[in-house]
Amino acid sequence: MAEEEGPTVELRQRKKLKSSENKESVKEEKISDTPIPERAPKHVLFQRFAKIFIGCLAAVTSGMMYALYLSAYHERKFWFSNRQELEREITFQGDSAIYYSFYKDMLKAPSFERGVYELTHNNKTVSLKTINAVQQMSLYPELIASVLYQATGSNEIIEPVYFYIGIVFGLQGIYVTALFVTSWLMSGTWLAGMLTVAWFIINRVDTTRIEYSIPLRENWALPYFACQIAALTGYLKSNLNTYGERFCYLLMSASTYTFMMMWEYSHYLLFLQAISLFLLDSFSLEQSDKVHEVYKIYIFSLFLGYLLQFENSALLVSPLLSLVVALILAKCLQLNVKKGTCIAKIMKVINFYLVCTLTVTLNIIMKMFVPHKENGHMLKFLEVKFGLNMTKNFTMNWLLCQESLQAPSQDFFLRLTQSSLLPFYILVLIICFLSMMQVIFRRIKISRSILLLSTCKISGKSLKETITLEDGRIGGRPEIIYHVIHTILLGSLAMVIEGLKYLWTPYVCMLAAFGVCSPELWVTLFKWLRLRTVHPVLLALILSMAVPTIIGLSLWKEFFPRLMTELMELQEFYDPDTVELMTWIKRQAPVAAVFAGSPQLMGVIKLCTGWMVTSLPLYNDDDLLKRNENVVCEEGDKLTYSKYGRFCHEVKINYSPYVNYFTRVYWNRSYFVYKINTVISFQS
Repeated sequence: MAEEEGPTVELRQRKKLKSSENKESVKEEKISDTPIPERAPKHVLFQRFAKIFIGCLAAVTSGMMYALYLSAYHERKFWFSNRQELEREITFQGDSAIYYSFYKDMLKAPSFERGVYELTHNNKTVSLKTINAVQQMSLYPELIASVLYQATGSNEIIEPVYFYIGIVFGLQGIYVTALFVTSWLMSGTWLAGMLTVAWFIINRVDTTRIEYSIPLRENWALPYFACQIAALTGYLKSNLNTYGERFCYLLMSASTYTFMMMWEYSHYLLFLQAISLFLLDSFSLEQSDKVHEVYKIYIFSLFLGYLLQFENSALLVSPLLSLVVALILAKCLQLNVKKGTCIAKIMKVINFYLVCTLTVTLNIIMKMFVPHKENGHMLKFLEVKFGLNMTKNFTMNWLLCQESLQAPSQDFFLRLTQSSLLPFYILVLIICFLSMMQVIFRRIKISRSILLLSTCKISGKSLKETITLEDGRIGGRPEIIYHVIHTILLGSLAMVIEGLKYLWTPYVCMLAAFGVCSPELWVTLFKWLRLRTVHPVLLALILSMAVPTIIGLSLWKEFFPRLMTELMELQEFYDPDTVELMTWIKRQAPVAAVFAGSPQLMGVIKLCTGWMVTSLPLYNDDDLLKRNENVVCEEGDKLTYSKYGRFCHEVKINYSPYVNYFTRVYWNRSYFVYKINTVISFQS
């Protein structure tokens, strides 16, 4: 009896202890049970700090140097500082001119509120049409730039055009820095970031359009998307601590929303990213909770973007929203089934089919109940582009003739090969893809063993923790597999539409640089080759330093002199005919005049003169696209042959009957301006 009462009394006494004493005792028990990790020596901590400090310094320096390079090159190319305002504005061509013109309008407005109102109820740009220019053209960059220009007092220091292009060049510096950090996170060495920047600048003809069209929406938006990818890369890493994970999550949330606000086509790019994360989750290469947290960011960004973009219906009918909602619903309907069983495999297939079906169904339902007109021509264009439909519609055929919407030329691949970028990218992509497939099949085999070994608990997290450098399984890292899937999707589209190469080629630079600088990738290759003469890890560490060094030296020797020559060579943008035309319009054209012509010329006229035009070089407005049609149509999309010659040709040589309706009022070597006669109206 005494032996039985002893422990009972002891338990009662423990219950009477104070809460503070309880906490202290629990802490003491945890401390005694948990092994105390050994602190790293001071020299190791110093090496880590030095590595991070040098890497961050190199990343920031690379971004700043690239921004300064763009500014210097722009000055030498256009001789910008020695030109008058009109000549500077002419350098903005096509849709770039339209964006900058609204920036000028904001600076001329008496107040910011009045300027925003005039842009949202704009009836001074396109004749007989009132448009919400902020929503339709995503003018949030111009709004922000105008506010910063006036709020910072820059109007007393710098001219508006220099402030505007300076912001864009600064964002390009952030773009390069984000690519640097992403490659650094993937490889573990900032040497990969340096190589990424080098390849990006050398292949800048195929990585960015900043040299030709500064105000383009992609030049404002892609830097934020690069920051989002860098944050997502860090967020998906398995060895990230809690504070780092929170920082990456917050940065990813902010950059995702900002990216969506800057570009009207951003949700399509995020849709491809969501597909990559969905496949990553399906392969069980990352915890589902992390991936679904990213889905919540998409939902929040879409909802907030819908409200702040004047209830933009394009976001509601976007495939991104349908996919994310389908993924969340499928997650809620998912049953808790023991991993590795036959039922679990069947449920995974059913879940994949359910997500695909729900995505298509939800998108169809949303398009049925939500009135929308935005981007409808894009779907028709893709149908014609991929041979799913045939049409004689002028707009569709006109889009197919655009150089940026055609397949990339052989020169594109030749340039990437000459800079050694494409061969290394293909090598890295093949190794990572094969390693990914190897890991997937290995996980399938392991899941079978769970049926026999109930004590062997293997999950996605535990598998990642067991992977080391010696294992040579780079395909087991979720952030790497995400990038492999994403670059394959972007590359597939870039092989069809040349304009999308500006999304894919920076990815190529980043992935190729990561691969050649990653010891883990070389170990993976040596494990397949069964190298035994030299230790694979030792050889991988040597090659991960030697190969990028050799590549960097060869790039320096071949391309650095060319870059310096471009900066030293003084070029000049000479277009006197356009200057004469704009000068004549500002001096002699009637105030109520409306100009019609090619969309590219209309953008320049709107910027340089402020006169009203009939069309704009925009692809997201069906009404403006229809205004560009100048052929005789019959029964919708069926074109007929006209018995008359080309109007532009016959009116120049005064052929009847056009001479009765038009009078030439100005001409030079490049442009002819005709006025419609008021006595006799034109009859088709």
